[in-house]
Amino acid sequence: MTDPARFEQLLGDLSTRFAGVPSERVDAEIEHALEQLVELLGTDRSTFLELLPDDGGVAITHSWARPGVSPAPLTKQLGASYPWYHDCLRRGEVLRFERTVDELPIDAAPERAYAAALPMLSHVAVPLLVDGKWVCALLTATANSYRSWQDADIEKIRIVGQILANAVYRRNLERELRASFAEVQRLQRRLEAENSYLRQAAGGDVAVEQIAGKSRALREVLEQAAHVAPTSAAVLLLGETGTGKELLARAIHARSKRSDHPLIMVNCAALPAMLVESELFGHEKGAFTGATSAKPGRFELADGGTLFLDEIGEISPEVQVKLLRVLQAGEFERVGGVRTRKVDVRVVAATNRNLERAIAEGRFREDLYYRLAVFPIQLPPLRDRREDIPLIVWDLIQRRQHELGRRVERVSEDAMQTLSRYAWPGNVRELSNVIEHALILSHGRELNLDAFRASTKSKAERSERLDAVERAHFLRVLERCRWRITGAGNAAEVLGLRPSTLRSRLKKLGIARPAAASPN
Repeated sequence: MTDPARFEQLLGDLSTRFAGVPSERVDAEIEHALEQLVELLGTDRSTFLELLPDDGGVAITHSWARPGVSPAPLTKQLGASYPWYHDCLRRGEVLRFERTVDELPIDAAPERAYAAALPMLSHVAVPLLVDGKWVCALLTATANSYRSWQDADIEKIRIVGQILANAVYRRNLERELRASFAEVQRLQRRLEAENSYLRQAAGGDVAVEQIAGKSRALREVLEQAAHVAPTSAAVLLLGETGTGKELLARAIHARSKRSDHPLIMVNCAALPAMLVESELFGHEKGAFTGATSAKPGRFELADGGTLFLDEIGEISPEVQVKLLRVLQAGEFERVGGVRTRKVDVRVVAATNRNLERAIAEGRFREDLYYRLAVFPIQLPPLRDRREDIPLIVWDLIQRRQHELGRRVERVSEDAMQTLSRYAWPGNVRELSNVIEHALILSHGRELNLDAFRASTKSKAERSERLDAVERAHFLRVLERCRWRITGAGNAAEVLGLRPSTLRSRLKKLGIARPAAASPN
């Protein structure tokens, strides 16, 4: 029989300690309380269980035993291992045994084996009710002798256990609130970041049919885009700078099943090499100097939607490895993080580089190339679809003139021929800049192309002068080498060119070997 005064003293001590205990101290205080309970009741071991929600089993979270006695092994979950015992506790039944192994029912064979191995000669288990649910249980047991349990013992265990259970309940509730608050903050940060990225990339959705042009080359591209858009296949857009790869990426997203989710744009070439990984995959607080808070990457922001990776040929081999993993498994870790995150992102990549040459030179991974190029689309340069130039010109005029305060109604036939004949090394982007500049200079109803004509004439004259200088230099070298192109000390080596490159340049400059010169 325990001393009532000692029990009252214990209750006062526990009430004081657990009244304002911070959540990080709850576990240590429970360990101390189990030790005090063993000393009060004269038992050898005391154990605290949590009954997991939704029939998730029982977790042994705390156990204390006298020196020489094994504590109950802590487990995160005991599911179907001891079904009879756990079912009793979940029904709120007090379990008391003077001779545990002998008194357990015949259908509790796993429990008898556990009690014999521990050992657990006599023991009692009291389930604990919080907020109308059986959430915990407090056990105490002997390991060296048998004893009987009085109702007063059960009541003492219940009162002590209730203090512990309330503390655990408050701690778990606090953890849930913290987790919920952290999730709200995470979603808020993601929304803020997503809105920021979307503002940076604002351009509106573009339907495939809205892209100006009727040439066969463009129609083939648009047909390919229309076929692949409804799928989730990765798309690789290939073509020179300014051919409209970003515009086509927007059109593919707008026509896809992901159009209700974000389209996140990334220009890999515009990001410093050291920040590409952080921008794509995000970073944790303190991951590097300046990382004052955690930040989601663009893969996270594009979850459920589309990620457009422009200038994909510029990323480093290290980032290529991580990108390959995301494409293969949809998994990545933030910079400085250890938690694996999963995303569902459709990737549309673009490049103006020859990736096959980059693979041959060891600058781009072949396996990544094939992941990105599930459906490659080659965009034609503007010079290969000159019949589209008038349509594009008028489309650009209609889009820009209102903003610039202009009202152009005519483009002269001579001006349109000038635009159509030009080679457009910068493609549609260059044409767009030329039209905007011309609109600014146009104060009447007709588009003013005087500045463009003067510029192209100046460029042509400079090009002719350069060609003449280059032609004279090549002729001098060829004559000195007796028109031999290949071989040590001959023209290609002297000029620092490959023989094939030199032959191509000679053809362009109209330089032919005289009949009397030695062949090579």
